[in-house]
Amino acid sequence: MNGYAVRRIRRRARRSIYKGFLVTALIFLIVSVIVMTAKMLSFSISGNLFHQFKSIELPAMLSGTKTADLDHGWNLILVNSKNRIPGDYEAELIQLSNGKQVDERIYPELQEMFDAARADGLHLFVSEGYRTREEQQLLLDEKTEAYEMEGHSKSEAEKLAKQWVAVPGFSEHQLGIAVDINADHAGSTDDEVYTWLAENSWQYGFIKRYPSDKTEITGTINEPWHYRYVGKEAARELVSQEVCLEEYVEMLE
Repeated sequence: MNGYAVRRIRRRARRSIYKGFLVTALIFLIVSVIVMTAKMLSFSISGNLFHQFKSIELPAMLSGTKTADLDHGWNLILVNSKNRIPGDYEAELIQLSNGKQVDERIYPELQEMFDAARADGLHLFVSEGYRTREEQQLLLDEKTEAYEMEGHSKSEAEKLAKQWVAVPGFSEHQLGIAVDINADHAGSTDDEVYTWLAENSWQYGFIKRYPSDKTEITGTINEPWHYRYVGKEAARELVSQEVCLEEYVEMLE
């Protein structure tokens, strides 16, 4: 075989090897892209599912929880960390002058209470009324993030946040029969408003929902601004017996 023929064979061999390398590299690149795309898609789907599960499904599956009932009437429905709002519950909403909403069934007594407080020289307003599930979730997320910013771990931050903000589906604000009442600082102090409410709200069917001496029972830290409508008769009994709503409902069983 002459030298020319040998060189041709060698060139063909090199081209064959080069082509094989290119094909292999191309296959590797295609496979890599497919794998990376699949992982990204899987992560995106999983992340979305996790978020939905966390914010929507998880509360209904928490150990030891049950659906709150209306056996004692809509005004005495017990919603807390162990009693979730029924899936078919609907508030009958009415809008207040400041844009906040409450269940229209509590509006007459709420207005009556505010008229009495203002007649006594107080300046106050409803800072929060009805909340949607989405609004409740946003508040919980913001409170958790705030604790994380203070240096708490994710789990610690969530635990601390839930002492102040109820998990969606377990908040009285989603019922429309609970209100946060605060002072208009242009005319009153917080202490003046909170003291008046603690002493007089029961006359109008409202109770201080989370007293400082009932935290172990309610599971919520003292909130002097949070008032819950239960009706005048029930409010009078709750105050006279010095019990919280959890204890009162248990007495009715």
